[in-house]
Amino acid sequence: MALQSLLIIIVILAVLLVLGVPISYALGISALAAILQTVPLDNSVITASQRTFVGMSKFSLTAIPFFILAGNLMNQGGIAKRLVDFVNAILGKLPGSLLVTNVGANALFGAISGSASAAAAAVGNMVLEGEEEQGYDPAVCAATNGASAPSGLLIPPSNALITYSLVSGGTSVAALFLAGYIPGIIWAICCMVVAIIIAKKKGYVGIKGKFSFRTLGIATLRAIPALSLIVVVIGGIIGGVFTATEGSAIAVVYALILGLLYRNITWKSLKEIIVESAKMSGMIVFLIGVSNILSWVMAFTQIPQAIATLLLGITDNKYIILLIMNIILLIAGTFMDVTPAILIFTPLFLPIVQSFGMNPVHFGLILTYNLCIGNITPPVGNTLFVAIKVGKTTLAKVMPYMLMFYVSILIGLLLVTYIPAVSMILPEMAGLIK
Repeated sequence: MALQSLLIIIVILAVLLVLGVPISYALGISALAAILQTVPLDNSVITASQRTFVGMSKFSLTAIPFFILAGNLMNQGGIAKRLVDFVNAILGKLPGSLLVTNVGANALFGAISGSASAAAAAVGNMVLEGEEEQGYDPAVCAATNGASAPSGLLIPPSNALITYSLVSGGTSVAALFLAGYIPGIIWAICCMVVAIIIAKKKGYVGIKGKFSFRTLGIATLRAIPALSLIVVVIGGIIGGVFTATEGSAIAVVYALILGLLYRNITWKSLKEIIVESAKMSGMIVFLIGVSNILSWVMAFTQIPQAIATLLLGITDNKYIILLIMNIILLIAGTFMDVTPAILIFTPLFLPIVQSFGMNPVHFGLILTYNLCIGNITPPVGNTLFVAIKVGKTTLAKVMPYMLMFYVSILIGLLLVTYIPAVSMILPEMAGLIK
């Protein structure tokens, strides 16, 4: 019954998504269709309603709307230019200085804003003029911008990691946040290496002259208020001063004050930001609620156990099983956004990896890193298409360079997957994992 239920879910979900049905409705309908084999329609509908309400009633979910609002406030708050100047002051001497600066600024801005697409748009526009003046190839610039933007989704505060925490049964948000730093930095470094290689081949040089500590000092002072958000919020959560939910509220207040001080947020624009954040939050929270139906159906029909039996029947080698999971997630990520994919695959794969002793924190970073790659792969690849639009180029011209970035990012994925210390060392040092 389990595999039959899984087949029903996959087929109906795929058909509905192809027809353009919103992912939340598609998840609910496919889950209901699977459970109707064994449970009468009236009982199924009542249970589904209850599970949706329960899924949306978790207090910890409040952190997601607050972090979304904080990110949108930061997007409008005029911090992108300050971060670009800060990174350029540090890395500007490297070959292809603007490409490398783009990568570093994307990692910082993506972490603060919580959106890879926002990072690609904001940071990409900031470096675009300089790239055009120095004769950079627009396709190279767009590829570098798009490939590096998702790195910020791994660096906290991360809504993807909060979502995983909820779906995985309460994995420590503080541990996940700390675990995300090194994988996020690895992603950024992988992109920087490729950018430098391309820059050397193209003859793009760094900023001429000696390294200026004065320039670095000025850029640091200008960037400190924005960077302090990460220190205050994440430091407070990890230090146990406040919870992730309380930290998200503090982030909103901090971002609002910063935007008003920079005079980039007006009361009129504030209203628009709040409305837009409410719409985005409503979609995500409803999606999480509906996914609770799917989780219940999977548990009831014992789908995870059936998949575990199937995979373990192929091999009992955990390294091969992880490779198979990575391939499945990479394929799924090309068609699905990060949040719904986390909601679907966490209850499927987490029990399997726990059966051979993997910590849920480690798996959470493997899952998130994997699915973030989908942000820059066609046919969905929203972040990639934003970068192409910003760079005023085409997909055909960008893809040859993207292939180089894909290889480097996949090497990073293998490091995150097969070297647990990459994700686990910081939470262990902080005493969040024993």
